[in-house]
This record gives sequence, structure tokens and C-alpha cells, in this order.
Amino acid sequence: MRKNISSGAPWEKTVGYSRAVKVGNQVFVSGTTSIDKDGNLVAENDAYGQTKRVLEIITAALNEAGADIRDVVRSRIFVTDIENWEAIGKAHGEVFGDIRPAATMLEISRLIDPRMLVEIEVDAIIGAGNEN
Repeated sequence: MRKNISSGAPWEKTVGYSRAVKVGNQVFVSGTTSIDKDGNLVAENDAYGQTKRVLEIITAALNEAGADIRDVVRSRIFVTDIENWEAIGKAHGEVFGDIRPAATMLEISRLIDPRMLVEIEVDAIIGAGNEN
């Protein structure tokens, strides 16, 4: 069974994607940026703050899918300036320090809004967090 999960972002329909998709016991969370419920950027010029907000959105999507942040097995982090790696890594580590999913951090040329500094996507397997 497939379950599509929306965050309510207006561009989900335009682009044709879901915030997350659950298939069986797997949950795939789309690339997530630092926005509020109205689509406004949160924590402009603050890589740490943006990462914290991204992880809040991801956690909410996982919870709606019946998963927990501890179930994350893979994290992909896209950054517009690799010099921000420590601030982004610190926020990521505060959430995933004990979970330690496989992770990748890549510098990219830009995101859809030039003020966005980080985008993260994750894959989770429901129940994987119980195996630590």
C-alpha cells in the first residue's frame, strides 16, 4: 500500500510531489527546506537555524507516516556553501547523533530560493529505531 503525505506546500501540486511517501514499512521524505506553514523562509542567513527547521518538518512528515526520527536509515544533505558544513552538521548531529544513519553532504550550486542554505531528504524503515 502506498500513502502520500502532504505538508500543504502550494508547489506540491504544481511540481507533482509529496512531502513523503510511505510504501509498506518504508518512508521516503522529499528534499525539505526551511519554510513555515505559509511557505516563508525560516532563519534567513542562518544555516544552523534552517537545518533545525528542516529537521522539524521531516520529523512531522515521518510521524504522519507512522515512523519516528529514530527509524531514519539514510540522510542526504544538500548545501549551497560547504563552508556552512559545521553549523549544518551540528544541527544534524543533535538529532541524529545517537541514530547515526548513513549520510551524505554535498555542495550544490543553488536551491529554488537563493536564500535557502540547506535541503535534506531522508529514508526511513519503520521499526528500525527499535533495533539500536
